[in-house]
Amino acid sequence: MENKKAVDAIYELDGKISVGKAIPFGLQHILAMFVANIAPILIVAGVIKMPVEQSGALVQSAMLIAGIGTLIQLFPVWRIGSGLPIVMGISFTFVSIACVIGSKYGYGGIMGAVLVGGILEGILGLGARYWRRLIPPIVSATVVTSIGFSLLAVGANSFGGGFGNPNFGDAKYIIVGTITLFSCIGFNIFAKSFYKQLSVLFGLVVGYIVAAAMGMVDLSRLASVDVVAIPKLMPFTMEFHADAIFAFFLIFMVSATETIGDTSAMTAMGLGRDVTEKEVAGSITCDGVISSLSSIFGCMPITSFSQNVGLIAMTKVVNRIAIASGAVIMILAGLFPALGVLLASLPESVLGGCTLMMFGSIVVSGVQMIAGCGNSHRNITIASLALSIGIGFTQAPAIFKIAPDLVKNVFAENCVAVVFLVAMVLNLILPKDKENEAA
Repeated sequence: MENKKAVDAIYELDGKISVGKAIPFGLQHILAMFVANIAPILIVAGVIKMPVEQSGALVQSAMLIAGIGTLIQLFPVWRIGSGLPIVMGISFTFVSIACVIGSKYGYGGIMGAVLVGGILEGILGLGARYWRRLIPPIVSATVVTSIGFSLLAVGANSFGGGFGNPNFGDAKYIIVGTITLFSCIGFNIFAKSFYKQLSVLFGLVVGYIVAAAMGMVDLSRLASVDVVAIPKLMPFTMEFHADAIFAFFLIFMVSATETIGDTSAMTAMGLGRDVTEKEVAGSITCDGVISSLSSIFGCMPITSFSQNVGLIAMTKVVNRIAIASGAVIMILAGLFPALGVLLASLPESVLGGCTLMMFGSIVVSGVQMIAGCGNSHRNITIASLALSIGIGFTQAPAIFKIAPDLVKNVFAENCVAVVFLVAMVLNLILPKDKENEAA
């Protein structure tokens, strides 16, 4: 009985906490993913030369739908949602194929493919119990590890000033990122009780103040935004093209793999147990249904965010009320543009300083999950070969030179997809009788 009392409710999935206690933890989650949530829209909008007013409206919609999706993950509706503290956002996984389809058919072609692809992924999720057994723990563990490795470059790019920044690596970015990182570490060391789990929020605040003092925070858009903005339904006329739908569905299957990895990692690191089939099915179904809903508002697919899995791995804060408060903040940011502008003004280098440790936590947790599967020759072969091919080949994408464009778009720069494919193939072809043979 004493042990139960010693555990703060913030570390319990259904623990009772006050709104005042929940908000800082929810805000921490949203700040950790906010820039990454809107970046995919801005990238695709830039490629297809979308007017600034339209892309700005889509950013508002993205925040609103991500908040709604997070609430459904936390509090399932029927079989949609996992009931786990999973934060949803627009995935970078779809950026490459969206740029290709958008250049060919326009943004309406992307939206039509997202609508159909999301429905198909939702159906795939509902039937997860029929195919989930094809993905044993060693495959899931290897995928989790690859997700961590794939995010390391994201953290490093943010630390240096942001992807595509012409002044990447300038001293001001390195200084701000370093101050942010040490602020996180220092707060985690010296803070007491559950407050130490707010180290990322503390680092973000300190980094933001330092960046503002160095002239790196731009709030000029505050003067021109509306007080309230209601996202529009069907802002683009959808077009349905078979090749676009097929290409997007392939990426949706890759995204489903990432979701399995995220959900498995979340339960292992945050709850200390294995994920259930019901949770996996609900998580994938939520990805698909919310992605289809997202397309109706003109947005790209919404999926589970690996960045926030890293935050849970670091803090162990899994309380659903805390995460839900963050989802409400996102919804408000989608309805009140000024709040969205404030959150989006967070410099990339500040974000990078906070995320380096979070992403490293996913790598370490993935390795621990692999170790937990046993040291048989079979498991070591699957993990080592899948990781070496998946990470190695995508570090040298020119190796896909002779592959068809569709294969390039799906695999050339997506190590998670390659790791999953190789691990699955090895799991199917390697003899099962080697499973218990020690390495």
